[in-house]
Amino acid sequence: MEEDYEERHWDGGDVMDEESEGCDDNLENPELVLAECAEKFSTPDYIMEPGIFSQLKRYFQSGGNPVQVIEQLSHNYTAVAQMANLIAEWLIIGGVKVTDVQAMVENHLKEMILKTFDPKKADTIFTEEGETPAWLTELIEHPTWRSLIYRLAEEYPDCLMLNFTIKLISDAGFQGEITSISTAAQQLEVFSRVLKTSITSFLANPEEWQNTTKECAKMVCHGQHTYVYSQVVINVLAREHKGGSSMKRLSQEITRCAQKNGHDVTPITMALNGAAAYPSACQALTSMLSKNTLNPADITVLFKNYNSQDPPPMDLIRTPQFLELLVDALFKPGIKLNPDHKPKYIHLLAYAASVCEVQAKKGQKRSWNKDELKATIQAVETVHKICNVNKGSSELIGDLNNLYQCLKYPVVSVGVIRWVECTVTEPSYFKLSTEHTPIHLALLDEVATLHPLLHTQVLDLLVRLFESKQDELEILVQLEMRKMVLDRMVNLLCSGCVVPVVKYIKQCWQKGDTDISLIRYFVTEVLEAVAPPYSSEFVNLFMPMVENDEITGTMRGDGENDPVSEFIVYCKGHYTTVI
Repeated sequence: MEEDYEERHWDGGDVMDEESEGCDDNLENPELVLAECAEKFSTPDYIMEPGIFSQLKRYFQSGGNPVQVIEQLSHNYTAVAQMANLIAEWLIIGGVKVTDVQAMVENHLKEMILKTFDPKKADTIFTEEGETPAWLTELIEHPTWRSLIYRLAEEYPDCLMLNFTIKLISDAGFQGEITSISTAAQQLEVFSRVLKTSITSFLANPEEWQNTTKECAKMVCHGQHTYVYSQVVINVLAREHKGGSSMKRLSQEITRCAQKNGHDVTPITMALNGAAAYPSACQALTSMLSKNTLNPADITVLFKNYNSQDPPPMDLIRTPQFLELLVDALFKPGIKLNPDHKPKYIHLLAYAASVCEVQAKKGQKRSWNKDELKATIQAVETVHKICNVNKGSSELIGDLNNLYQCLKYPVVSVGVIRWVECTVTEPSYFKLSTEHTPIHLALLDEVATLHPLLHTQVLDLLVRLFESKQDELEILVQLEMRKMVLDRMVNLLCSGCVVPVVKYIKQCWQKGDTDISLIRYFVTEVLEAVAPPYSSEFVNLFMPMVENDEITGTMRGDGENDPVSEFIVYCKGHYTTVI
């Protein structure tokens, strides 16, 4: 540690000496120089400062006394750095790991810098040295000090030195670390790199799209300028044949994030989706999206526009916010629509779900199957009538055939998920339920089987139910209810949603806030449902629970014929990276 310090000390001295060559010391008042130097030499440990050589040169050129300066520097030498090095060496000799000692020193320095940092003094680094200090370039190579810069940059966004250092970090290739740094948003070059890294991460990790989207959206929604710039860039990328649909999805998720934060970004959305060429449709849709509510007058305008000879682009009514409003209006229990306008709501939702646009030589070409559109309208209308009446599970038995027939349409399944969510999250639902598996939740099994793209929505709802308190139910009834929810999760797993389900249950087990009997029940059901071969990711997630004695100890037999032992033996014989 002593050698490292000495190297930095000499480097700093060289820089100051080189810069002092260009100064005309003869123009300075000798008496003032001597007084200034004497004041600096009287500060503790000034001999360790990087600028000591340039100050000594000024002092001697102004007629300073060598004996006096030696006594002054010696008297004020407290050796703080050397004492720190000595204590560190003692700790290492005493058996503490070198990395732990280094972390202790670095963390203490970070705390001290955070407490005493002065942005004005930091900005003088460039005015005094005139160029990027060598130590600053070395500093950003270390993760510890980069993290310190990030924290300081959040606290002092106007500090020029920190802004410049953020750019240095970006230039050095560490832009992936600064996705949440507000300072990056103030520099277009840095922000562009960060945005590129974030988009690349989103495209390269489709299985982690929720996390990567959330991080990207948080960064993009930092300010109006970052939002507009990012959405324009993503909108251009969305026109590409390869990956364009993914970019459109990213844009929609960013828009959703902005809306959740209370920002009305409707004008920007309308400007980017080509709505300006269709003023009446644009005005009607803008009115509803800005207020986040539907109204019959604007719905009528849209209905007429999409039944005209030159209908507006499909992107207008495929705005997620608008589709969610339509789904709520048609499938959320208790919503009453004017009978005269209800067919228009149904038509717009079915039209958006079944009509597609294909790329033609002279632009977009509308393409749809009239029979499919008609069938979608009928399915939406049929299920709307069922959902609009508050029926219990037993009353739905007569409608099951129609429901299952209509669930093959994705838009209907989306509506059913919304209807089931509103129904089963009522506080008294499970208290009044008499079936082991209520029909509402059995419908989710069918949705999971038919539509893989809706797995995330189904799992989110099941997680909410599994974690709901249900205090009105007796303890044993609560356990049975949660086992029933776990059955739905196992069905979801068997439908292809394997990793998210197992990952969630593993988190419940690791947190320790879930009854171990429920974890055991899940493991038992999964072992009965699955068969080799398995993916490595599944094995690495599931194996720790299977091997845990508290979970599966009572499930194992004397030999290796029980499901637990068979699974462990098979995985250890076929997978070398089992964690």
